[in-house]
Formats: sequence, C-alpha cells, structure tokens
Amino acid sequence: MANQTISLNALKKILLLFTNGNSKRSISKQTKLARNTVRYYIKHFLIQQINFEDIQALNNNDLIKLFRKNKANSHTVSERNNKLIIFLLRSEKRIRNNEITQNVLWKEYLKEYPDGYRSSQFNLKFLKWCKTNGILQISSKRWRLLSIHKDDILILKKWRHSNDRRKWEKAVVLLNAYEGRSIKSIAQSIERSADKVKDWIRLYERDRLNSFNKKPRKTNKAKIEQIEIKKTNLIKLIHETPSIHGINRASWSLKTLSAAYCKVFNKSLSISTISEYIRSEGFSFKKAKKTLTSPDPDYREKLNKITSILSNLTNREKFFSVDEYGPCSIKIKGGTSLVKNGEAKTYPQRQKSKGFLICTGALELSTNQVTHFYSLKKNTYEMIKLLEILIVKYIGEERIFFSWDSASWHASKKLITKIEEINSPEYKALHATPFVVLAPLPSSAQFLNVIESVFSGLAKAIIHNSDYNSVDECKSAIDQYFAERNSYFREHPKRAGNKIWGKELVKPVFSEAHNCKDPKWR
Repeated sequence: MANQTISLNALKKILLLFTNGNSKRSISKQTKLARNTVRYYIKHFLIQQINFEDIQALNNNDLIKLFRKNKANSHTVSERNNKLIIFLLRSEKRIRNNEITQNVLWKEYLKEYPDGYRSSQFNLKFLKWCKTNGILQISSKRWRLLSIHKDDILILKKWRHSNDRRKWEKAVVLLNAYEGRSIKSIAQSIERSADKVKDWIRLYERDRLNSFNKKPRKTNKAKIEQIEIKKTNLIKLIHETPSIHGINRASWSLKTLSAAYCKVFNKSLSISTISEYIRSEGFSFKKAKKTLTSPDPDYREKLNKITSILSNLTNREKFFSVDEYGPCSIKIKGGTSLVKNGEAKTYPQRQKSKGFLICTGALELSTNQVTHFYSLKKNTYEMIKLLEILIVKYIGEERIFFSWDSASWHASKKLITKIEEINSPEYKALHATPFVVLAPLPSSAQFLNVIESVFSGLAKAIIHNSDYNSVDECKSAIDQYFAERNSYFREHPKRAGNKIWGKELVKPVFSEAHNCKDPKWR
C-alpha cells in the first residue's frame, strides 16, 4: 500500500497516463512518485470499475472518499510498524554490541510476528531505525575485528591523517571493521572491492600491522655486482674523449656511449640503461662536458701507469696526490646554512678583502695523511719547497711518487733538475732521502686528483659561511681541520675513507671512476 498522500491533480495525472497505456514504471518516472504509490491508486481505480471520464466527473470530496486509505488500513500499518519498533528496542543491546547479524535478526522477528514485514521492507525500516538511533549498520560477525591492540590504534589514527593513500585505506578499513560497519559500506568509502577489504582484515588478524610491512625484495648479489661493474666501466668511458674510440664527436651522447661500451667491453648496454646509470651516479651531460672528460691523447697510458704503481705499492713506498687550494680571499663567504623560516641570509657583493692565502698540500694515499703549508704564489719554487718537506718527513722510505695535474709549474725544468739532484747517488748517500718518481695525471683530469676531494671537504667545512677577521685566523682553522683529519686516520688506518670529513665527495682513495673535484665547492 502507498504510504504517501498525493494531490488530486497528481492522482488524475496517474489515472490519465494509465488509461493511455503507460506502464506503472513509466508513470512513476513521469510523476516522480514511488512505484508503490502508483500501484496503490491504480489498484483502487481498477477495483472501482469506472473509467477516466467518470473520474473527471466526480467532485473533490468524492475523489477523496474513493481513493484515500481508510482508517482500518492505516491502523494495520501503524500497528505492524509499532510491533517492529518494540522488537528492535528489545534487541538494541545485541545490535549495538554487534552480537547478531541483520539476517538472523529478521528471522527472529518473523518467528515472533509471522504477519510482519518481509525481508526487503524489514531491511529498509531497520536501517532507518539504526540511523535515527545513532547505530552503525551492523556487519557480518565474521568480518568484524573484535579487538585492535592499543599501540596499533595510535598508529592507525596517524595513518588515517596521512597523505599516503595506501596507509589511509588500511586505517579506514581496520578502524571501521572494529566499529562494526558493514563490509559493503567500508568498501564504498575507500572505493575498493569487498574482497580487498576482507583480505586486509584477514592480514591484520594474522599478524597485526606487521602484515602490511613491505616485504624486502630479494636481492641477487651476482646481479648487483654486475650492475656495479657496468657503472664503473661506464664512468671510465666518460673520462675519455670519444675520439680515442674512433668517434668523430667533441662530446659523448647516449648513442655514442652505447656504441663505445659495446666495442670496448664487448657487452651491449642500451641507451635507457646508460641514462639511468649516469643519473644514479649523480652525473649529467652538462657536468661531463665541463669536468669529466680529459682531452689528453695519452690518457690511457698515464692512467695505466698510476694504476700499476698503486697496485704494486710496498710498505716502504708512498704515493702523494699534490695540488694547491686557492688563492682564497679572506672575506665574508656565502654558502648553505640553517636559517629561521622567513629569514634570508645575505652577504655583501662588494667587500674589501682582508688578505688571501694559497694552501699547498700533498695527500699520501696509503695512510690518508695530509701535509700542507701556505704560499703566496703558485710556482715551481713552492713545488720544490713541498718536495723538500716530504723527503725529510718520509726520510725512511725507499721511494715516493708524486702525482699532480698538468699545471706548467708542476713540470718545469727547474723542478725536473731538482728531482734529478735528489735522485743522484751523491745526494742520497749524503742525506739518505727516498727516490722520487713523477706520475703525472692526464691533462684536464682534476677528477682523478684525490686531494681535490679533501680540498672540497675543507672548503665546505671551513671556508663556506665564514667571516674570518684575518688571514692568520683562517690559517688556524685550516691547520686544525687537517690535524683532526690526520689524527682520525692514524687512529683508524683500516677504516680510511669510511668517515668523510667535511662532506668530502668520495673516499680519498685512487679510482679512475672517481670524480674528486666539484667546481662549485672551490
């Protein structure tokens, strides 16, 4: 029966559409009335056995008497509804505690009231009653979480406010399942399938939140080693010019790198893989054009010589990486530092310099010890001074090797003459100094000069963000930096390079795949 009282105009429209052959569904759509309401009035129209012309002839009072629900019928509906409310109130405690499912509840109701509502009407009225009384729609007892650990509740509440959708979804599912919401409503709220919601509930019941931890991917050690070898070979290739490999280009491209790699190492490497490896190593083609490529035609020969020396270095031999830091002007320096939000750190563009310094240094690779002093110029006399300091400091050694870049004062005639003098039998017999051997780096190959890494760390730790009052104050800071660094590596000789002082770019060990110098740190 219809529960809705409609206007007389709506009633006449229903009957007109019905007599014109429209279906009850169509009439419901056109009049925007419930189908049960349409059925009710059409049923009474048919019972009266009158036509539409007779309906039009009736006055309003007659129509009301003819089609309005009688009191007996209204009493029956109200009585059945009251019985349902009384039954639900008696069962409220079990409903709130989720001790009974909706289907079982209806069966109990029907057993007590055989003339009561059928399943669909019962469900509609029950859900309306739950909503009115602030009771969540009860779900199947099988899919309700009976308990959640108190620690997990705190985590799930954080997940519920997380920007990570995966965490948010799991938090919504578990908390709502604990509160007793139905699987269907939970699935709709997160736009997932009911099966997925059930899977997550099962997982939590099995091992709590540990079930949702990402399982570590199985790593194939052999595969990882192969990838590292490929990356190292690729960096070696980048350090050389394309012309060495018969490629008529001034700089590398992904395509030419792929072709050269296949030719040199007899293994193919796709363009996409090369691009990924270059990015993973922190390099780009812009950097490669500026600092990674040496134009020296004897690059490979010089590199092989250095590698051979280091691989056969004995306990009584020392290998030095030599270079100069500076000239460095003593004034307020910029750099990265912690500042309060909303504040901008600035320093004057034009400043009066308080002086300058040049730090000449030598890094001994086997012990990671730095020897340094300060100069006013970069010239041959400073190199001779460094040489004299080192042969005295390492007087007990059999041989020392000097490796430096191709600056003119590093290979001057005066320096060569001085080395020949030190290596002469007369000088060695008189002073007992070690034999000196030069192992120059290829031209424009600062990326192979290991001391550049130490100088980069020095710049970031001591020079950047500095405001020294004098040159002597800056020298004091540099002296302390090298003293601490040398002390650390004397105490931890087996761990040399594991602790990076001042954010050094790479471990201070020789490798042709290293890029020791970062221009923006100098």
